[in-house]
Amino acid sequence: MIVGVPKEIKNHEYRVGLTPDQVFELSRFGHQVLIEKNAGQGIGFLDEHYVMVGAEIVDHAKHIFERSNLVVKVKEPQPEECQMLKPGQTLFTYLHLAPDPAQTQALINSQATCIAYETVTSSNGRLPLLAPMSEVAGRMSMQAAANHLEKSQGGRGLLLGGVPGVYPAQVVILGAGVVGSSALQMAVGLGAEVTIIDKNIDRLRELDALYGNRIHTLYSSTSNIERAVINADVVIGSVLIPGASAPKLVSKSLVSKIHPGSVLVDVAIDQGGCFETSRPTSHQDPTYLVDDVIHYCVANMPGAVARTSTIALTNATAPFVMDLANHGTELALARNQHLMNGLNVYQGHVCCQAVAIAQGLEYVDPKTLIH
Repeated sequence: MIVGVPKEIKNHEYRVGLTPDQVFELSRFGHQVLIEKNAGQGIGFLDEHYVMVGAEIVDHAKHIFERSNLVVKVKEPQPEECQMLKPGQTLFTYLHLAPDPAQTQALINSQATCIAYETVTSSNGRLPLLAPMSEVAGRMSMQAAANHLEKSQGGRGLLLGGVPGVYPAQVVILGAGVVGSSALQMAVGLGAEVTIIDKNIDRLRELDALYGNRIHTLYSSTSNIERAVINADVVIGSVLIPGASAPKLVSKSLVSKIHPGSVLVDVAIDQGGCFETSRPTSHQDPTYLVDDVIHYCVANMPGAVARTSTIALTNATAPFVMDLANHGTELALARNQHLMNGLNVYQGHVCCQAVAIAQGLEYVDPKTLIH
């Protein structure tokens, strides 16, 4: 199979779909790998590193899309990339389609097979290709919050962990999944006063057993969220419904009651965000104000630590890429239900129920299309 890796073109995105180690494994099994020129240069994976393990360096993305059977990326395809996709081709990347009707329609029009990292599952019911980036984003969310609490960044002028004789910052984390747990670990380590909110009582019990009286746990209800958020200096939004749009847990009216200079970090922004006032931002221009409350809504947070993120992500995606290359897309999907769960669009059909519901589109069970 011909596997192609274009250079990411989203703002300040330096991650790359395959590392030289993964290219070596694909080459060893007889697959041809095309890497766009300088695709990994920003994080120290140079063209010569790829050539040494058997890759061919290609000058332009259009040649990657023209020649490849399988295109492996990191971020969702941008409009110009969607136009280069073609029938019979497979795209394997993050998609986050639920809040993005334009991208969904572009992928439908392409007639390509589009598999989303974020909806691939594992035998324990988790999301193995979302988890590594969620860990990175969760930890980074506290770094971003601590930085923007500083007065020079427009914040309240608070040190996250305080000092003897001074209260630490009040941090509220919405969601106790991978992102929320990673943010919690960082917040506790920095000495913040932390409240974590979730609907899963068993998960809250686990965190209580792990952290004890160093944290507060709350069941997720409208009143609990409102009481906690109003008094918060930092709110981390980390809720996730696989494949679907994130629920809006913090309303615009609630934002108006938060202390000026407080920081909201919406890690769920890829799925539409969980604050009503959220809109995507970039690493180049990461924040904006609503009612003097700082909103940090960068849609590719892990891209800021691109080398760490690339290695962590490709460690997780490598077995699936190899499966697709060795068996072909249809057979790989048919023999692996967890990979099949990642199928969002197949030859013009929407095969992810959460995406279809979010956008009012017809859902087609992929099992009726692939045998």
